[in-house]
Amino acid sequence: MAANRRLTAYRRGGQSMAPRTAQERQTIGIVGAVGAVAGFFVLSVLLGPLAMVCGWVAMRGRWRDGQPLPALIALSLGAIDTLLGLLWLAGSTPGGGVW
Repeated sequence: MAANRRLTAYRRGGQSMAPRTAQERQTIGIVGAVGAVAGFFVLSVLLGPLAMVCGWVAMRGRWRDGQPLPALIALSLGAIDTLLGLLWLAGSTPGGGVW
């Protein structure tokens, strides 16, 4: 009998997990863009991937025309931020990035 039960996820406040509205996706994109810009100055290895995830979620996980601009900015700056952070970490090791 337990196999027939549906698992329903709920958001805060008891709302069911319906698809995100355009306003929620725009907000996630803006949060990702702000995180990517902040990542250029502090914690780039952490904030870069976080910005990429926020941008990808705001884009609904697919490429298409007419994407919201903050989501695209968050995704691209997050990728650049992550790459620069990893290069900085590789350059700061004593062996020059060689194990």
